[in-house]
Amino acid sequence: MVDLLVTYMEMRPRDLAPARVSPAAATTVAPERLDSAAYIDLYRAVGEPVQWDQRLRMPAEDLERLLALPSTHIHVLRVEGEAAGLCEFNGVGQPEVELVHFGLVPAFQGRRLGPFLLDQALRAIWSRAPQRVWLHTDTYDHPAAQSVYRRAGFKAYAQRMETFPD
Repeated sequence: MVDLLVTYMEMRPRDLAPARVSPAAATTVAPERLDSAAYIDLYRAVGEPVQWDQRLRMPAEDLERLLALPSTHIHVLRVEGEAAGLCEFNGVGQPEVELVHFGLVPAFQGRRLGPFLLDQALRAIWSRAPQRVWLHTDTYDHPAAQSVYRRAGFKAYAQRMETFPD
């Protein structure tokens, strides 16, 4: 078991920051319905450096069901057609939407693509009129995660130590 400092953050409609312009040519962000194999490939590419394993531990049938839910939205950042990052939301269409996973493939980090991906995905989610979007981040996440979330308009509302499987 490992203890991590977890920070919970939220955004309300009025908190959305001004729109960001794409930092690179041939860059798109769009919701995609990924099959489980494509999803796991992208999840691993983004999450291995920060020790994501939640989806890897899920039974395949549960993951397939989750990905098929109309309330699960996965926005994929593509650079010249190559998958470079993702934003995964759960609860879309409900008053509270959770940003479950957000990140870039390491080869695409440091190019201002993360804030652009987050901005575009959040704008799509806010177009569906939730009351709140929330997330949690912890000490294993990328060191810049909280500052990216703050610049996007998220505000911290709770922080606590939590124990997770190692």
